[in-house]
Amino acid sequence: MDITLTSLETEHSALLKAKIASQITSQGGWLPFSRYMEMALYEPGMGYYSAGAHKLRSGGDFTTAPELSPLFGAAICSTLLPVLEGLKEKGLPTQILEFGAGTGKLATSILTRLSDLGFQLDRYEILEISPDLAQRQQKRINATVKQRNLTTQCHWLSELPKNFKGIILANEVIDAIPCDAIIFKDGFWYWHGVALENETLTWKVGSPVEQKLLPESLLSGNFSEGYVTELHTPANAWMQQVAKHLEVGLFLTFDYGFPESEYYHAQRLEGTLMAHHRHHAIQDPFHLPGLCDLTTHVDWSQIARSALEEQVDDVYLSNQASYLLDAGIGDIALEIGDPSNPETFLPISNALQKLLSEAEMGELFKVFAFSKKLSEALPDHVLEDLPGLRGRNRL
Repeated sequence: MDITLTSLETEHSALLKAKIASQITSQGGWLPFSRYMEMALYEPGMGYYSAGAHKLRSGGDFTTAPELSPLFGAAICSTLLPVLEGLKEKGLPTQILEFGAGTGKLATSILTRLSDLGFQLDRYEILEISPDLAQRQQKRINATVKQRNLTTQCHWLSELPKNFKGIILANEVIDAIPCDAIIFKDGFWYWHGVALENETLTWKVGSPVEQKLLPESLLSGNFSEGYVTELHTPANAWMQQVAKHLEVGLFLTFDYGFPESEYYHAQRLEGTLMAHHRHHAIQDPFHLPGLCDLTTHVDWSQIARSALEEQVDDVYLSNQASYLLDAGIGDIALEIGDPSNPETFLPISNALQKLLSEAEMGELFKVFAFSKKLSEALPDHVLEDLPGLRGRNRL
């Protein structure tokens, strides 16, 4: 793989690598992988998300569903609208809070679709840690608000509000929350951390993992020597915090991952950690720190358990294809495009193929949702009455 870097990029990555190396030295020669991942992605001014790298679309490192087509956001509105209308009927503000809003395309798709359906949202709030992306979001969303003459107030927040009543969205957020790596050796699980050898970042086995930190699948499964996987304590803690802060309403997230039994499958020998750089998938997580996105698949079973600890009504998991079809994406495509006109409908058809096909995003990507006190906004309704969430629950 030949990727030419600018001198600025080379210097940027070298500076972050030196800072990581210094931290490894100060910690006695071994660093938990979660700390390495945190620095690689979020170190102020240097990490992948906290610096100004171009992350999305053709010139970036990855493409998300909202970037493919506004159909994705329009279909999500089928799920959101009944909840928003219920909040409005109860005299509550109608508000959406989005974590990590990318370029702002999901937000603009949702605002546009709600406007087309005759619904004026009171507030759209975004929690974004990347200054570069926040700037791009503001430009795009403010243009849409002005163009559509919307009354929606748009705000960028620095922390999750407490006692939030409304809808919380997160598209491909959980996969970028730092995780820990572990390795199976001599019948036990050990932390798999980061060391420095000959000025090169490398894996190094650490101390044994406490049994209470291991999911049941890892305690009872039959794993081969050297099997590597991940633990998601920070992601689980994040999910619990979000569930705690949501007082009334709905949480909806999309990401790639598996239920626990599939995640810790005996044949998934090397875990799910992956680096991404300019649309190249890279196995080595130590490649160009600060310039590569680092991701891991989501263990949906643990995410669900974390939400349930905060007394949510119910939890729901399905694949993206089933969700979008139940949310009416096919009908929406016919609304906005004319199948008899190949020139305009072909891009719509191609986007549908990518979003729905098992070979593309349809199966690997999942939708996970939970509600909290939903009956206060929608009397006599449960989570699985909402469009998009009426299919088979995989949890």
